[in-house]
Amino acid sequence: QVQLVESGGRLVQAGESLRLSCAASGRTFRSYTMGWFRQAPGKEREFVAAIHGGGTSTFYSDSMKGRFTISRDNAMSTVYLRMNSLKPEDTAVYYCAADNGRSYFSTRSLDYDYWGQGTQVTVSA
Repeated sequence: QVQLVESGGRLVQAGESLRLSCAASGRTFRSYTMGWFRQAPGKEREFVAAIHGGGTSTFYSDSMKGRFTISRDNAMSTVYLRMNSLKPEDTAVYYCAADNGRSYFSTRSLDYDYWGQGTQVTVSA
C-alpha cells in the first residue's frame, strides 16, 4: 500500500515556473514507476510524465515535453514535477500516481495503482 500526497500547486502568472512535489509513504517507493497526470475542468484526466524507479528513465506527453521535467528522490520518497513557461491551458488539478510492477511506461490512468488527492495549479493570463 502506498499513500501519496501532492503539494506545491498555486496560482501563478503565465510564463512563470512551478515545482510540484508528491510525497509517498511506505518502504518500497523505489519499486514504483511514478507518474503525473492532470485534469482540467470538463476534460478527461491526461498523462503528463512518468519516471522509472531508478530515476534515470523518463517519459513525457508530447505536448509537455521540453517544458516539464519529472524527477524523483528515492531517499526522500518524493517525486517532483518542474513546470516551466506555464500557460493558462496548463490550469488543472495535478495528480501523482504509482504504478507497481509494469516494465514499460503507461499513459493510461487505469494502469496506475495508487493516487494522490491532487493539487490545483491555476495559470492566469
